[in-house]
Amino acid sequence: MKKNLLVAQSGGPTAVINASLCGVIREGMRHPEEIGMVYGAVNGIQGILEGTIIRVDDQFETAADFELLCHTPSSALGSCRYKMPSPDKGPEQYAKILAMFRKYNIGYFAYIGGNDSMDTANKIADYCYEHGEEVRVVGVPKTIDNDLPITDHCPGFGSAAKYIATTLMEVAADAEVYPMKSVVIAEIMGRNAGWLTAAASLTRELGGSYAPQLIYLPEAVFDPEQFVEDVRRELDKRDTVVIAVSEGVRLADGSYAAESMQSGQVDAFGHKYLAGVGKYLERLTADRIGCKVRSLELSVMQRAAAHLQSATDLEEAVRAGEKAVEAMLRGDTRIMIAYRRISDAPYRIAYETAPLGEVANVEHKIPRKWINEAGNDVREELVRYLAPLIQGEVSIPMKNGVPMHFSFDKTRLAD
Repeated sequence: MKKNLLVAQSGGPTAVINASLCGVIREGMRHPEEIGMVYGAVNGIQGILEGTIIRVDDQFETAADFELLCHTPSSALGSCRYKMPSPDKGPEQYAKILAMFRKYNIGYFAYIGGNDSMDTANKIADYCYEHGEEVRVVGVPKTIDNDLPITDHCPGFGSAAKYIATTLMEVAADAEVYPMKSVVIAEIMGRNAGWLTAAASLTRELGGSYAPQLIYLPEAVFDPEQFVEDVRRELDKRDTVVIAVSEGVRLADGSYAAESMQSGQVDAFGHKYLAGVGKYLERLTADRIGCKVRSLELSVMQRAAAHLQSATDLEEAVRAGEKAVEAMLRGDTRIMIAYRRISDAPYRIAYETAPLGEVANVEHKIPRKWINEAGNDVREELVRYLAPLIQGEVSIPMKNGVPMHFSFDKTRLAD
């Protein structure tokens, strides 16, 4: 009897996470001899536990439907931030998952997500293996933070980087029109890894802008006193200074620079909710320098800006989903799809696999050697790494002047 394929999404949304979903579903449907039906779990692993399973392969009538899904931002199946305990601490949850796999005759499971999602996939894969259940589990990487190890980069990052570079260029253009001393501080996502903030450098390297003049990343120690001096020095050269700063920049003692601005609350995985470094630096600049200063927080806007999808990112995201199905059909399990960069110019990558156990709960950060000695800018090596990932434009399906989005019928299957 043919086994069925189940796919789910988890973690924060991106502009191309649904492109990977499209790749999984469409590739699954291309192999009717080996794969029966293609199911989706609504809201990730939480949906599997709650039995919210839907058919997805019967919701695509034309190739245009798949194309629309590829250009739809966020997680079309819904997401979750649900931390799976170890099997010895939550055996009933694993028993529920196994029961759902058996109920729907699941032989293939693709989980699209980031660090914590790969941990979940790894635990489920191990549990299935240890209990003799023939379910092939493959992780499909996804994170705008670009902090998964082994893979050269992650689907979702290139489009977020393109959005950040474009937005910072526009912010700088707005700020530079007045003949007065002013500072603009852009707070960008990045708890422990500064890949997103580093992408702000592409505005000057590729777009011809002079901004941002200063870039601060979590990988380099942040010194508020040095920050003030950096700003003063740049204001001596020009009227307007634009600054890009990661939300997670830390002081020498390891504490977050804006610790006093944060709530102290944590998510299901124990991660502190970060926000406030932009406002903190705005106040510091106003108090110590006294010029006009404003801060802005890109927040969730950088996560799902499908109108600025990178064509490179979109294509690779689809291929990652397809490669996951190909891997499962080869008999692979307990692995994640990974990219290996072959060259920068011309840009070429190869699709490989990485053991889930070596990916889960491991963060890939920017090498310190790619950041300047002062810790307030990036080096050319980092720009060369980033530049290919934002290349190419896409045509977004529009209706009445706004983008069109794909939507699943999420009516759960009858028991």
